[in-house]
Amino acid sequence: MNIIKQKDRLELEAKLPTMPWYIEQFINYKLPDLSPSSLVEYMRDYETFMKWMMGEGLTEARTLKDITLLELETLRMESIDNYRMFLSTYKPERNNRTTISRKLSSLRSLFHYLSQIAEDEQFYPLLKRNVMAKVTIKRTHKPKDTAAKLEGKLLQEEEIAEFLDYIRVHYGTDIVKNKQALFSYELNMTRDACMISFILHSGLRVSELVNLNVEDIDMKKKLCYVFRKGKNDDTFKTPVYFRQEAIEDLTAYLALRDIRYKAPKREKALFLAIANGKNEGSRMTKRAIQAMVLKYAKRFGKPYLSVHKLRHSFATDYYLQNDIYKTQEQLGHASPETTQIYAHLTDKTMAEAIDRRNKEGKQD
Repeated sequence: MNIIKQKDRLELEAKLPTMPWYIEQFINYKLPDLSPSSLVEYMRDYETFMKWMMGEGLTEARTLKDITLLELETLRMESIDNYRMFLSTYKPERNNRTTISRKLSSLRSLFHYLSQIAEDEQFYPLLKRNVMAKVTIKRTHKPKDTAAKLEGKLLQEEEIAEFLDYIRVHYGTDIVKNKQALFSYELNMTRDACMISFILHSGLRVSELVNLNVEDIDMKKKLCYVFRKGKNDDTFKTPVYFRQEAIEDLTAYLALRDIRYKAPKREKALFLAIANGKNEGSRMTKRAIQAMVLKYAKRFGKPYLSVHKLRHSFATDYYLQNDIYKTQEQLGHASPETTQIYAHLTDKTMAEAIDRRNKEGKQD
């Protein structure tokens, strides 16, 4: 089973009993269509909103579970505007525009369900008045805008090989005087290079990388089998292509995985780490992988690189050689609209490549 989905399902089961009955009904309604991860995000958003209601005196309830439908029904637009301000201003709920829009969209989905879909015993809507129907939620990112923000922050063409070469060779030279860092590097370099190479030659998400097992890799077919984001079927893994360039790093890592990371026979995870105080290797966490990428990126001179930007780097390069639908399938996007950011990015990339070739031609 997908490890992350399993954790989210446990969190969902723990949170549901603390929420009002109508939220539990809404979650059960959404259950067939959304993954546990998405449902947990809904729950967190409702928890934030209802705690805010209690703090603002908009409910007489002493627990979240006791907030009534009538109290939701009588909310004013002024209250929703104040909540929006709360999200953008006050710690620890300070959020960017994308997060605020998502939290408001979560509320709108709940209020729509209660006012348009769910019914009481007399076949009337559970919610007679829907204040969220009046709320305008602006789309926070268009493909072109997202592409503009990513410009200059991705690895392009020869930089992909240069970054991998830096990890394998030059990073060790840069930290040679730091014995502790050098020891860790020499221990983990093969694994680290393998993970980064795999992202740059497949475009996997960090959650998909974390959940990879040894048995999920098919070297001959150059396929890995992953649980795709948004897929609610925990039993089906999607085959995802990886490039030939990843095979050498995979082979080198697999040759030392069991011995160097003291992998117990029960451990199926592909990428392992030995935690402090432990004698055996276990599955690496998302946080550990993100920190590892950032460590190399800073020394390489690109501190803004992240696991997700490595995925973007692959996608931009892949799109140059394929069409939007192949790129959509490779990345596991639900809609080609999401994939359109690479059309905008590659327009810029191709223009820059032409400029470089023209300059080189003039020098010749």
